[in-house]
Amino acid sequence: MRVDLRGHHLACERDERELFKGFELNVVDGVMLRIEGPNGSGKTSLLKMLSGQLLPASGKLEWHGRALSRVRESYLSALLYIGHTPGVGKSLTAQENLEWSAGLAGLRASSAAINQALASVALYGFEDVPASQLSAGQQRRIALARLELIARPLWILDEPFTALDREGVAWLEQRLLAHRDAGGAVIMTTHHAFRADDGVQTMRLGVLHDEA
Repeated sequence: MRVDLRGHHLACERDERELFKGFELNVVDGVMLRIEGPNGSGKTSLLKMLSGQLLPASGKLEWHGRALSRVRESYLSALLYIGHTPGVGKSLTAQENLEWSAGLAGLRASSAAINQALASVALYGFEDVPASQLSAGQQRRIALARLELIARPLWILDEPFTALDREGVAWLEQRLLAHRDAGGAVIMTTHHAFRADDGVQTMRLGVLHDEA
């Protein structure tokens, strides 16, 4: 499935306060877009809007030229969203968390596929360990293992580098770039500094430019 997500004149309000307005977005195959802005500027609210969790105060979102509200099921089947918090069940093991995530995505993942996804994020041997016994960085890795397990062309990620060690940061950077280079698309908020030649685009709530 190809990616074609567009936003027109989007506005967001919270507690009767306008966070942003006039936001324009055009994300297609092969785009990696970083959303920047100071604390309280609405970055997380924007990602929730783009992932269908919030409605814009004004403006419209389109998926392949049709109003997102009319093709919601098709859109969600193309989307993988990981929020600022890992969204990991503390009483569940790493394997059970991924089984649950796959189920929510309408997939039935085999134990082999889950173990492979966990191994890719350096959690081999932690399959049966409850998340409550793992560090914050390891819990983040469980969440990021969804990138390997649940194939979706569009990733929307809120601060995905949070709590990762140096090796985890290096892995995630390369995984994001590989997804983009394979024709996928990524929209994320992050303080991580990509290299200038990585072709990451940056948008500061309305201004789009290549990262320099």
